[in-house]
Amino acid sequence: MDIEHLASQMAGNAAMISALVQSLSDQQARWRPDPDSWSILEVINHLWDEEREDFRVRIDYTLYLPGEPWPGIDPGGWVTERRYNERRLRASLDGFLSARKASLAWLRQLGEPDWDVTYETPWGPIRAGDVFASWVAHDLLHTRQLVELSWDCTTAQLEPYSTEYAGEW
Repeated sequence: MDIEHLASQMAGNAAMISALVQSLSDQQARWRPDPDSWSILEVINHLWDEEREDFRVRIDYTLYLPGEPWPGIDPGGWVTERRYNERRLRASLDGFLSARKASLAWLRQLGEPDWDVTYETPWGPIRAGDVFASWVAHDLLHTRQLVELSWDCTTAQLEPYSTEYAGEW
């Protein structure tokens, strides 16, 4: 695993996420296409909490605290429990970007860890490298989600006009 290359990709992912949402109003960021979907604001707060409480923590425990149980997380429950959709977009985005900056500094000081060290989860063993790879991929999954939410919100705002001329979504 090339930490520097992946850390650079994660920095670029954070910049891309920021660019996708920074010009939205809080109202636009709170919009949901339906009651069961997340808003853009909920996605940003999910990313912020995952940055602080999931990936970095789990890699740290796997590498440096073998046998210690991972702290519990509840990403789906946090959306309502922590009232993500009531927060302010700018503060949430700044929180995510600040947490990402701390994560990148942490990653870059790791040196050459043994990415094959495993942790026993209820679903089976997972390597520290698997958690790191998932962290990088997680950004892209939510970037895709943010683009889809932006499309849905924009086309809803443009009604009754058609976006067909733009091309097929």
